[in-house]
Amino acid sequence: MDIMRTKKWLGMMSSVGLPLLFGVIVFVLWQTQALHSWLGTDTITLPLPTRIGEIISQNKDSIGSQVKMTLTVALGGLVAGSILGYLIAVIASIFRKWGAGGLTIVSAFNAIPIVALAPVINNWTRDVSNDVSIRSTLAKIIVVTISCTAAMSVNAFRGLTELKPFSEDLMTSYAAPKIVVFTKLRLPNSLPYVFTALRVSVPASVIGALVTEYFAEDTVGVGRQIRENIVKGQYPTAWAYIATACAIGIGMYIILMLVERLVLKRRKA
Repeated sequence: MDIMRTKKWLGMMSSVGLPLLFGVIVFVLWQTQALHSWLGTDTITLPLPTRIGEIISQNKDSIGSQVKMTLTVALGGLVAGSILGYLIAVIASIFRKWGAGGLTIVSAFNAIPIVALAPVINNWTRDVSNDVSIRSTLAKIIVVTISCTAAMSVNAFRGLTELKPFSEDLMTSYAAPKIVVFTKLRLPNSLPYVFTALRVSVPASVIGALVTEYFAEDTVGVGRQIRENIVKGQYPTAWAYIATACAIGIGMYIILMLVERLVLKRRKA
């Protein structure tokens, strides 16, 4: 028992303690301006963490509204891409002969850079609505959807097809309908693979949302505010939005980890 507890404690230290320690070290070096001397920069181009915190506190309402826009795009694309990817995986698992080829095509879409995809989607959605915010939001969600689909489809396909030995044969021997095989065997088996895909898709959705905001018609979102403030030379404000973007990504990933632990724990029980 003591050995198990020690291993568990060491595991928690490596997964939580070390990143926190690294963050504290970076904060101290940044706040004491040691980073500035190493990088040869000043506190205007690279503001101190306390200054960034002041800007966020002073502009929390404005920043909050921009966060809502970015989260709408990131979560909308993440959900749509995950559902689409899982449906593709289900179809591929049913039609195995063509499934592998279909997944290869889906993966090829994921290789297209967002900076190349975003302007194209913006042009495609220009006639969707006369409201700039509607068509721009739709374009951004489509781009994020595309970037999140491949990871889910490939991983979910593995979860749906890589079953325990003889488990499918056992259910077939009991004349279990295909829908029962899917709900009682394939779907539960795919859950760990789904969360593996989400570990990739969650950061990708945030990055995709931020990048697409750079090229969007409307000037809203955290990513767009980073661009606008850099262009205006307002680097402290830009860094405030950069810190906010980091918080969005870290926050979404932590929530995912908590949900994964809860769901998989119940599954084992």
